[in-house]
Amino acid sequence: MIRLPPVDHRNKPGNQIEHWLLRSLTTVGKWVVYCQYDILLYIRNSHPQDQSTLMAKEDPPQTTKRQVPAVTRAVAILRFLARSNVPVGVNPIARELELVPSTCLHILRVLQDEGLVEFDSHAKRYSIGIGILPLARAALRKNTFATMIQPHLSDLSSRFGVTTIATQIAEPRQMVVIALSQSSLPFRLQVDLGSRFPLLISATGRLFAAFSDLNEHDLAAEFKKLVWDHPPSFGEWRTEVDAARTRGYAIDEGTYISGVTVVAVPVINDQHQMIRSLVAIGITERLQGGQVEELASALMQIRDEAEQFHLSVGD
Repeated sequence: MIRLPPVDHRNKPGNQIEHWLLRSLTTVGKWVVYCQYDILLYIRNSHPQDQSTLMAKEDPPQTTKRQVPAVTRAVAILRFLARSNVPVGVNPIARELELVPSTCLHILRVLQDEGLVEFDSHAKRYSIGIGILPLARAALRKNTFATMIQPHLSDLSSRFGVTTIATQIAEPRQMVVIALSQSSLPFRLQVDLGSRFPLLISATGRLFAAFSDLNEHDLAAEFKKLVWDHPPSFGEWRTEVDAARTRGYAIDEGTYISGVTVVAVPVINDQHQMIRSLVAIGITERLQGGQVEELASALMQIRDEAEQFHLSVGD
């Protein structure tokens, strides 16, 4: 019989499995496990690199996000109430979001306690609370891009008689308005800071499709969900996406909103993906005789100056 070199068990640290084995020993079977323990430690001392490999296999790195259903539901409720123009009762909220009514009620009560939701005790209905304002204000204040771009949007809006906005990509697959300057004309588009719209809609959507890694299948699936005044076919839309990629800006002439032209330019990150956009929105009849191209050129100039500023300050 081959005798392995003896090992002093008292001073060997061992791993968790080894300690568990020792704690689980009975007096009768202790000598058997000691032999196995000797062999294990002998192999580990002889081949330390094998142990690290074993440990790596036992404890793989955690790369997936852990789901927190309560938080997801609370955020869904807040977004639903933000979209609603009137206070809403528990049952309609639960039905719309496919929640159990009792669960929905518990979440609403917590949100009410935190000031994020308001409750009308007479009508038994909920609405978005003013407690959300400090959070939104802080987010916008810390968004240096929005702060820097605001005066340029105001100037452009005044010169061309259009509404100008800056948008930023937000989850789930939406663009959110982070800066805004309304037109001084009697006609005004209803858009506010924090307004959200689908990622692939209108001129901004063509840009996102042009400067993103979404495959054809995903694009087609998302495209089917969009609502237009004058819907283009998917083939027509893909042609416009390719044109936007080539010229560096996108145009929507009345397909999203009848009689309204939308011009947008992308803000691209280091991975060549669109993360923000600058957008001008005006009445189609007023944007004639090359004004659309002038507007696109002005938007691109503002974008380029903003990017140079970010580079100079190291942001």
